[in-house]
Amino acid sequence: MKKIVSMVFLLLMLLLPALSFGGQWKGVDETVVEKIAGEHGRAASLPLINTDKGDMLLFVFLVAGVAGGFVLGYTYRVLFAEKRPAGGTQ
Repeated sequence: MKKIVSMVFLLLMLLLPALSFGGQWKGVDETVVEKIAGEHGRAASLPLINTDKGDMLLFVFLVAGVAGGFVLGYTYRVLFAEKRPAGGTQ
């Protein structure tokens, strides 16, 4: 019984913000960045690399994943497999 009550309470705590605002949440760019930029007399500008068009954001993550995978694969033996000697500094 105690487990069911705690699960219902957790579910209500997770759903309460979504129900109270009704999908009216604004992003950090709108609420914080644009507000502070306006206070300092600067207008919002377009990003250097606009990832909102098409699948550009997915491509950026793909390139980052390939680069990270290459580095991890290239250094895997040094990072995980080889054991250093007890007193040496190799």
